[in-house]
Amino acid sequence: GYAFVNMVAPRDAENLRTALEGFVRWRMASNKVCRASWSHPHQGLETHIARYRSSPLMHEAVPDEYRPILFRDGQRIAFPPPTKKIKPPRQGTQRVLV
Repeated sequence: GYAFVNMVAPRDAENLRTALEGFVRWRMASNKVCRASWSHPHQGLETHIARYRSSPLMHEAVPDEYRPILFRDGQRIAFPPPTKKIKPPRQGTQRVLV
């Protein structure tokens, strides 16, 4: 899986990236190694919101646990509404969503 984490201050973002990079102490057995990097070409909260708000990921057929979410001060907040009609996910992705 993956996550986009947007920090308020650049120094905080770099500290978090450094702390997450190479993490392997998972609660369950896993060979996975966390890789943390800057998002390219998309960078910043507003850019990611604009990218995902009208994405097929936000379609009603997609379970909530697969959709992007936003937090403010540790509390989940509403994702901004789409700017256009949301197309359903491509048919090949249906097996991933069940």
